[in-house]
Amino acid sequence: MDHISPESIGRFLTVADASEILNVSVDEVRELIQSAELPAISVGSPGRWRIERRVLEDYIEQKYEETRRMSLWREANAASIQDISEGPKHRR
Repeated sequence: MDHISPESIGRFLTVADASEILNVSVDEVRELIQSAELPAISVGSPGRWRIERRVLEDYIEQKYEETRRMSLWREANAASIQDISEGPKHRR
């Protein structure tokens, strides 16, 4: 599969589809499913996972939000460390 567009796929994605969209390996997608980080359903024979397109889009949005929050936390944490390292200002 060269390129996956929302118009070319149905409601459910295969693990291979999801790995291409996320630009990670099939094994990494399976790990996300097994850890329940990425919700999926087992269809047919054992190990045949399907990820709802909407669920994958929600997962991507959550990762963006997580990244944004971590960035804000690091900025706040760095500012606090800088404030502490400067120490209290003494008056003479």
